[in-house]
Amino acid sequence: MVKMIDVSKKPEQYREAMAYGEIKLKPETIKLIKEGKIEKGDPIQIAKLAGIQGAKFTPSIMPLCHPIPIENVDVDISIEDDRIIAKAKVIANSKTGVEMEALTATVIALLNLWDVVKKYEKDEKGQYPTTAITNIRVVKKIKKA
Repeated sequence: MVKMIDVSKKPEQYREAMAYGEIKLKPETIKLIKEGKIEKGDPIQIAKLAGIQGAKFTPSIMPLCHPIPIENVDVDISIEDDRIIAKAKVIANSKTGVEMEALTATVIALLNLWDVVKKYEKDEKGQYPTTAITNIRVVKKIKKA
């Protein structure tokens, strides 16, 4: 049996969640990003916008998630030597938590990074031997009355 959880009797509360994830990229790709030489545009800005959109679309792609009034989404992207780190923080005053929205924002940001740089990540056979999205997790959850 599949069912949505009934939250109708729960009080609205402040909800906050932060999720984390990484995408491993070739050092050459990282260099191109830092130099602003990615053909499709700025991967960092694209990832931030996509992450925000992803959080807002969470109940559309996860059928058992409640649509909630998201009040803020902040997607932070940082670049390291061989990877890019995405962190998404989502805030709402709601009857249910925002962990799924934070995770979705993080994953969508990372997927869009991959899409924007895939041309540079492929090997001679068109494969991605080193590119990987990893370490997706919720790193913080807050619920206050």
